[in-house]
Amino acid sequence: MAAEQDYYKILGVERNASADDIKKAYRKFAMKYHPDRNPGDKNAEEMFKKGSEAYEVLSDPAKRQRYDQYGPDGVKFGAGGFDFDRDFTHGADLNDILSQFFGAMGGMGGGRRRGGGRSIFDMFTGGGAEAEEDPNGPEDGADLQYDLPISFEESIFGTTKTIEIPNEKDCPDCHGTGAAAGTRRETCKQCGGTGYVTTRQAFFQMRQPCPVCRGAGTIVKTPCRTCSGSGRLRDRAKIDLHVPAGVETGTRLRVAGHGQAGARGGRPGDLHVVLHVRESDLFERQGDDLLVEAPVPPDVAALGGDVEVPTPEGSAKIRIAPGTPDGKLFRLRGKGAPLVNGRGSGDLIVRVAVEIPAHLNSRQRKALEDFQAAYEDRSYPQARAYRDRIAAFLKAKESLRK
Repeated sequence: MAAEQDYYKILGVERNASADDIKKAYRKFAMKYHPDRNPGDKNAEEMFKKGSEAYEVLSDPAKRQRYDQYGPDGVKFGAGGFDFDRDFTHGADLNDILSQFFGAMGGMGGGRRRGGGRSIFDMFTGGGAEAEEDPNGPEDGADLQYDLPISFEESIFGTTKTIEIPNEKDCPDCHGTGAAAGTRRETCKQCGGTGYVTTRQAFFQMRQPCPVCRGAGTIVKTPCRTCSGSGRLRDRAKIDLHVPAGVETGTRLRVAGHGQAGARGGRPGDLHVVLHVRESDLFERQGDDLLVEAPVPPDVAALGGDVEVPTPEGSAKIRIAPGTPDGKLFRLRGKGAPLVNGRGSGDLIVRVAVEIPAHLNSRQRKALEDFQAAYEDRSYPQARAYRDRIAAFLKAKESLRK
């Protein structure tokens, strides 16, 4: 049997697969190759046709038995002959294909949300709305996103920001209908009030929003002058937003009911505020930890001593041991950024930066010259190790030349 005619291989199931396994495999196959999800892809269209042909046979016990005995010819021309060239040229809507697994969509409740009624396809892709109902029913408003820049200090200590966002509201003269006073919206003759039209493409059917009423199901013949028939007016809203302590770039704050206004009594959407924290000149944030660089004089690094460092809540001291190298890290537990949930804080990481004096007076210069004269190799173990590595490299280089 040719591979392209092996219905089991096409659906990716074993020959002893149960009816439920076959059903699940075809559902997955249809979601992948259906032309609705692959517009213009001839290969996907052909694969979908083969998969539909395979499922038509393997889902029917009698046809499957004949197929197992005689192959594709057994179901095309055997008892009760089946002609795929005839049966697979009809329109095939993805909703129709998948509805055989889940039944009708009626009775799922809820008013019409933005985008129209929910389809079987929407159940898998996460789109759509609740139940498919009257397109003239309530329509929920869309969610809105607002990008808000804040300072580093505001992100650490929290703040309240007043933001102003553009929005829309129902026209007070037509109450959101778009029709002039004394008139009303009329049923769209193009779609008969359904809000969509069905077109045929290749061997399947596509349902699209009506181009005349744009999915509303109704049209306005005498538009309201105030809103030009849109039913909406532009507006601006001021919102006091509480920014909790500990937020960082990318934190999203949801403000319920402050998105786009709903239509025909629908609920308003939500406002999602995305925070963008400006960098600090003092601290660097790493998750809930804060990193700060503390300049340390060379005498303190060599002899040891206390160094004062900043924290979000004030200053703190760290003890520098004698011989502390440049770049050494110290961790102060609980002195970092506060957690957004209010349960503690991250850590403060202090990085030692040994600072070389830029300007020396005569006394300081003399002291350093005396120190230089008293130089001992063992006083600088890192420099000694560095010179050893250089010598080893040059020795290896010379050995390769011999």
